[in-house]
Formats: sequence, structure tokens, C-alpha cells
Amino acid sequence: MGFPLLFQPAQFNQDSCCCTKYLYGPFVHSNFSQVALRGFQTGAVSRDIDTAAKFIGAGAATVGVAGSGAGIGTVFGSLIIGYARPSTINPSLKQQLFSYAILGFALSEAMGLFCLMVAFLILFAM
Repeated sequence: MGFPLLFQPAQFNQDSCCCTKYLYGPFVHSNFSQVALRGFQTGAVSRDIDTAAKFIGAGAATVGVAGSGAGIGTVFGSLIIGYARPSTINPSLKQQLFSYAILGFALSEAMGLFCLMVAFLILFAM
């Protein structure tokens, strides 16, 4: 377990050329210095945290779908209330009420679909 260490002997000679101090830099303290080299690695724990964060983010993004459902219910509830009023006041408003209800339904449904799209982007595109 752990990260493999790569040991590289650093030969330092005062009589050698002046380039030696630039070649070995700050690692020259003795005849054999240990230089640990490792690349960027992602462990299993880090992947699990990333996956959990994706699921949490996608769940938070889908909360807007519930708001969309509530909005659609409100729109059609208001349409029924508008239809139930006595039509003696202005009977020509029924067609206009239905047009507004369809517009409200479309906008509310679009917001729900946008939230669902963001959730899928979080899950599968990142």
C-alpha cells in the first residue's frame, strides 16, 4: 500500500562542473539523497466523495421538479376557480383564461424540465 518511492542517487563532487548544483538543486545534502517522485493519483476515497457529491447535487437540482408540479396545480386550480365564477360578469373571458392557463402550464413545465436537465448534466456529464 502507499505510493512507491523512487530513489535516485545524487553524486556531488566539489571539483565537478558548475552545472551540478543546478542539476540536483536543493536535494544535495549527502552522497545519496532520496527524491520522492509520484504522479497525480486519485484514490478510491476521493472517487467515492466525488460520486456522493454528484448524487447530492443531482438530488438538489431535482427539487425544482416538485416546484413545477406545484406550479401546474396552481395554474389549473386558478383556471377552475375562474371558470366557476358566474359568467354573467364577462363571459368572453373564458377563452382568454384558458390561453393564460396553457401559457402558465408551458412555462411551469419548462422550468421543471430545465431542472431535470441540470440534474442529468450533473450526473452524466461531469
